[in-house]
Amino acid sequence: MRRAAWGLFLREWRIASRIGGGASVGAVFFLILVTIMPFAVGPDLALLARIGPAILWVAALLATLLGLDRLFQGDHDDGSLDVLVNSGLPLELTVLVKCAAHWAASAAPLAILSPLFGLMLGMDAGPLALVAVSLVAGTPALTMIGAIGAALTVSLRRGGLLMAVLVLPLAIPVVIFGVSAASAASGGVSPVAAPLLMLCALSLAAIALAPFAAAAALRHVRD
Repeated sequence: MRRAAWGLFLREWRIASRIGGGASVGAVFFLILVTIMPFAVGPDLALLARIGPAILWVAALLATLLGLDRLFQGDHDDGSLDVLVNSGLPLELTVLVKCAAHWAASAAPLAILSPLFGLMLGMDAGPLALVAVSLVAGTPALTMIGAIGAALTVSLRRGGLLMAVLVLPLAIPVVIFGVSAASAASGGVSPVAAPLLMLCALSLAAIALAPFAAAAALRHVRD
């Protein structure tokens, strides 16, 4: 079972890392959102630095969800979803492995690149580091929540918009605590420990519960 899970992880990671996959498109989309924000807000560096954590977190949320609609779509289209359901690997573990591969290929690069993109907003070193740490702590929750939406819309053509409508309200608490944690170093009113712990708790809860919800949705679609 361990070898099968590792093989599935490598397969999903290679698919997501190809040209046009979640990693490259998500990073470019993240950069575009951060780049156009100063044109909308204005050239005030003090204002951009103050709202920088919120900009980075919203951009990371949208970039993370960008490729999640294809998490199970390819398996459904080519028939490999039936193979995954009937394999010796539990479907809940399969969902967890696919989400881990998607996170490693799409969300982890965003956390690594966020300090570099934050320099474009005039942010200091402290908030930049906290943004990266908060993204590492919170993006697993975004990925797992998105997996539920992807499983519910897997049988729908062009179900990406519906998936976003389903997922975005559930992602609001993650964004709130992520911005609170990242803003603490730039003079925010909340301490950094509490929102970071809440982010970790949300991610752990999503990792524990979302695979069962997504697996149930996939079994219902298959039936």
